[in-house]
Amino acid sequence: MSNEAVNVSPEQLAADKQFLKDREAAGTERYIKRHSLQARWTHGIAVTACLLLCLSGCFVFIPPLAQMVGSDVVFVFRMVHRVCGVIFVVVPLFSAIASPKGVGHIVKNLFAKWTSDDKKWMMLFFPYLFMAKWIHMPDQDEVKSGQRFADGMLWLFGLLMAVTGVFLLIGELGLNLGTTAHGVLLFLHDFGFLMIAVFGLAHIFLGAGIFQPYRGTYKLMFGNGMVSESDAIYHWGHWARKEITEGKNVVEKPVTK
Repeated sequence: MSNEAVNVSPEQLAADKQFLKDREAAGTERYIKRHSLQARWTHGIAVTACLLLCLSGCFVFIPPLAQMVGSDVVFVFRMVHRVCGVIFVVVPLFSAIASPKGVGHIVKNLFAKWTSDDKKWMMLFFPYLFMAKWIHMPDQDEVKSGQRFADGMLWLFGLLMAVTGVFLLIGELGLNLGTTAHGVLLFLHDFGFLMIAVFGLAHIFLGAGIFQPYRGTYKLMFGNGMVSESDAIYHWGHWARKEITEGKNVVEKPVTK
């Protein structure tokens, strides 16, 4: 995908609006496939495991909470934490092995060069959340500039949590890591949890559609992975136009009311 900014003329914007009106009059709407079934399953399993890890980890690693629930409950949480930790590591790893092109696609999007549209989008982001009706956002590529940063942080700290978690588990199963090494690993694991909590909450806050511009976007990962043509053009104009032109990921469906 090209990273060059696409300048949309007033004539093109008018043509887009007229096209959508004609499509509505025809009683059909086009949809673009945004996420594959494998991506949605991997995301869903990883999210579930991550939430359970956060919950169980609080009772395993925070002494006041552990004392509050008692040793038997802590033991259950510790087992849940171990099992979910394995799932959190193994499932994305298996998915990456099964689809290396998908991994390359993710990396390409995360490290895509920022254009003037990307920078402008970031400057307008916070006002846009509360004044979407009055602010026109510049077109974006497949992954918005802000999402590239936030998702990059989730990948980075998710990897940190996975690596430190594996070593901590090995230590608990018999390998003597030493007091210093164990302390460093535990600190990094806790720090990774804090960062995951910060960026993860932001990700969930937007993905759940709490703000008006993002209403319904949760269906992209927890639905059929399809986005309507109108929503695609609104949120990811550059990407949507490219997909529409190529046509291979585009399907047409009757409008349901």
